[in-house]
Amino acid sequence: MAAARAALLRRHGLAAANPVLFSAHGLRYRKLEVILTKTIDKLGKAGETVKVAPGHFRNHLMPKLLAVPNIDKFAILMREQPKIYQHEEEVVVKEVTKEDDDARQAEEKLKGYQAAAKRLDNALLVLRRFISEGNELRTPVTKDEIVSEVARQLNINIHPDNLHLVSPLSSLGEFELPLRLPRDIPRPEGKLQWTLNVKIRRP
Repeated sequence: MAAARAALLRRHGLAAANPVLFSAHGLRYRKLEVILTKTIDKLGKAGETVKVAPGHFRNHLMPKLLAVPNIDKFAILMREQPKIYQHEEEVVVKEVTKEDDDARQAEEKLKGYQAAAKRLDNALLVLRRFISEGNELRTPVTKDEIVSEVARQLNINIHPDNLHLVSPLSSLGEFELPLRLPRDIPRPEGKLQWTLNVKIRRP
């Protein structure tokens, strides 16, 4: 096993003491020396040699060409042909942590909710129903029907719990139905809550 490993190292022109390129083949070291091809926030500047965890290099830095192993052929290449790896203007790559990514996703989700709430608040949902006597509907309009029409007409999916409807709508006319949305969504300007306007008319 040791002889085969040594032969593999010699075949690639590497000293047996340098494990950088073979960290993914079973060799485990606490830190690897790599050369940064771009400036990375909190890690180092382009051209600098830094130590990183093998998994970080293998899974993040190497696939994105943000760093190369610290071996002679790469070191020479970085010195003689820096334009291959660096833009004319230096670009700083900021590493995104899981916390940053979670916060970004939460912010995007909140923006999506707020955009949907504004669309609902500004929309007029029109339903056509037959009447029996006066303005009374033959069949009252239920909460589930309104939720279904919101998806069909406005292309917005809401849960029945998001709509406050004490009893089915049983007559023609226009109705302002309160919406129960997450508290994180700011209330509309000049209003106490988000609402959905529903108009029931004859066919």
